[in-house]
Amino acid sequence: MKGLRGERLASEFQKAVYEVISRRLRDKVSSLSAIISVTGADVAPDLKTAKIYISIFDPSEEKKLASFAAIKENAGFIRHELAGMLRIRTVPALTFILDGSMEYGAHIDEILHKLDMEHDGTDNKDEQ
Repeated sequence: MKGLRGERLASEFQKAVYEVISRRLRDKVSSLSAIISVTGADVAPDLKTAKIYISIFDPSEEKKLASFAAIKENAGFIRHELAGMLRIRTVPALTFILDGSMEYGAHIDEILHKLDMEHDGTDNKDEQ
């Protein structure tokens, strides 16, 4: 959705979905991973559908996928909660998409840290 109104609406959806997942859904489904972020929202111009990008950081791949499945299964609950929070006529149908950007960023940080450690090791040898 383009334009200032679309960007503002997508931002509001992102915040509201995060609020529902972190507070209300976590009370309902206690097995959710500790770190769940809503990294983006893309709301259709007609407000019929919205793509919600979810990033889950968990050391266990199984628990991460189980948390994402729980979020997808509770899409109706999340939509119902959004209807009470947002002042819009139609709450769009939600489609959740797993966003791997947090894992990718952590992987890049790990690589950079290893390179930095290797670089520090070679500098010490040169000085001796």
